Amino acid sequence: MAVTELDRAAAVRQALRTLVAERGFHGASMSAVASEAGVATGTAYTHYGGKDELVLATYLETKAELALTATQGLSPGAPPEQLFREMWLAIHGHLSANRDHALFLLQVDCSPYRERAHETAMAQDGDPLVEAAAAPEIASRLLPLPIEVIYELGLAPAVRLAASGERLSPSDLRTAADACWRAISRGAG
Repeated sequence: MAVTELDRAAAVRQALRTLVAERGFHGASMSAVASEAGVATGTAYTHYGGKDELVLATYLETKAELALTATQGLSPGAPPEQLFREMWLAIHGHLSANRDHALFLLQVDCSPYRERAHETAMAQDGDPLVEAAAAPEIASRLLPLPIEVIYELGLAPAVRLAASGERLSPSDLRTAADACWRAISRGAG
C-alpha cells in the first residue's frame, strides 16, 4: 500500500509529539522528527516550512482531537456540573490513552511556543470544547475569571494527571473532576 502525502504529514506530526514527549523540544530537531517518522528530512520540510510551523500544526491537531473527544457523547440537557465532569473525564481518558499528546501539550505550555499556539488556537472557529464551555448553562455558572485561569483550575489537572501516568480509580477521577468544577464555578442557581 502506498503512503500518501497526507499520511507522511500525519506521521511527521506524530513523530514530533513522540520526540517532544521523550526529549523535549531541544531533542526534536527536524531531522530527528523525520527519522522518527520514517521519511526524509526534505519530506518533513515539504509539509512544514520549519519546526515552528510543525509545532503549531501539531498543537492545533492535538487540541482539535482533544476537543472533539471531550464533547462527543455529552448527555443532552444534563446539569452543568455533569457536563463538565463528562468533558473532564473524556479529556483525561483520551490523554491517558495517548500520553504523548498530554506530554506534548504540557511542553508547549512551558515553552516559547505557548503564546503563539494559544492565540492561534483561540482564533480557530468551531472548537467544540470552547463552544460547550460558552453554552449559557455552563457559562452562566463559571466564575468571572480569565480563560487561562478557568483552564488552569478546571481542565489542566486532567491533562497533568494523564501526563504523569498516575492511575486513579474511577471514583477518584470523578472526585477530582468535581473538585475542578467547584474551583471554577459559582454555587448552584
